[in-house]
Amino acid sequence: MPQPPRKVRIISGRFRGSKLEVADRPGLRPTPDRVRETLFNWLAPRIEGSRCLDLFAGSGALGLEAVSRGAAKAVLVERDPALAASLRATVARLGALAAEVVCADALSYLAGPVSAFDVVFIDPPFDANLWPQVAARLTERGWLAPAVQIHVEWPADREPAMPATWRVHREGRAGAVRHALYVVD
Repeated sequence: MPQPPRKVRIISGRFRGSKLEVADRPGLRPTPDRVRETLFNWLAPRIEGSRCLDLFAGSGALGLEAVSRGAAKAVLVERDPALAASLRATVARLGALAAEVVCADALSYLAGPVSAFDVVFIDPPFDANLWPQVAARLTERGWLAPAVQIHVEWPADREPAMPATWRVHREGRAGAVRHALYVVD
């Protein structure tokens, strides 16, 4: 029997308190409220007016939190057509005009036309082990604006290899998940 959808909430900003549905899908685990609150405290000086890329959007919690807090643009990339449709409905319900939902695989999206982003969120399904390929495409193809900040989540029992030019600015842990905010030298 399918579980009823779980929900997460937008923590702050214009859409504060808005609920986002979390579908029951393998590998879909939204960034917990506590991690998002910490992350967006770290990003506070940077988020207003920024261009954000949420590569594994899922529930949209990261990209929509960025828009709620004043990002000029957030591209939410989600490969599952049903989740992408749900994200589009959520964007319309919120009136989040700065959010754009793209139904595509993250690696395919990164192989397409390039646009530089100020903030990037990388939180893939853990079993897919996509961190190295995503990091390489972002770095090699010009997706990263000067002074970019990149948020990455991974399981606490392993650490993905990141490009040598990415430097950990801040990091944290919440249960079985580790996360870090990288800057690029």
